[in-house]
Amino acid sequence: MTRNRAGSAALPGSAALRCNRGFTLVEAMVALIVLSVGLLGIAALYVETLRANRTSLYRTQAVNMATDIGDRMRSNRNRAGAYACGNPCDPTAGGNAIAIADLTDWMNQIAAQLPGGTADVAYTAPTATTPAVYVVGVSWDELGQDDPVTYQLR
Repeated sequence: MTRNRAGSAALPGSAALRCNRGFTLVEAMVALIVLSVGLLGIAALYVETLRANRTSLYRTQAVNMATDIGDRMRSNRNRAGAYACGNPCDPTAGGNAIAIADLTDWMNQIAAQLPGGTADVAYTAPTATTPAVYVVGVSWDELGQDDPVTYQLR
């Protein structure tokens, strides 16, 4: 055993212990900070994933709604211009009873499934060189965007 300057016995390594006192606390705090930054990154990624899923759901619903009215147009034999309802769509502007019923039901579905959902259908009459064309547009409000998002189907 060795004696220190005061004359008392010193334990081996006690000086090293005194110098390292509190070092594990600093290590634990640094590890906690690194872990919390990582968890914040994971939380931000999760929020972005939720936003992207919501956007893709709205886009899928808009595509389904546009193809739905296209299928309804094809099934109506007297459709020449009957589905042209303007912008925004006024279902009573339909050209026959079937078109009015289809447009009314379609507009109700859009309003129920899309936030701020509106639609329009434009008709271009055929000419000698071009066929008749319907342009279907479905619009909705997207969180974080000033202008509505629009999907068009020709």
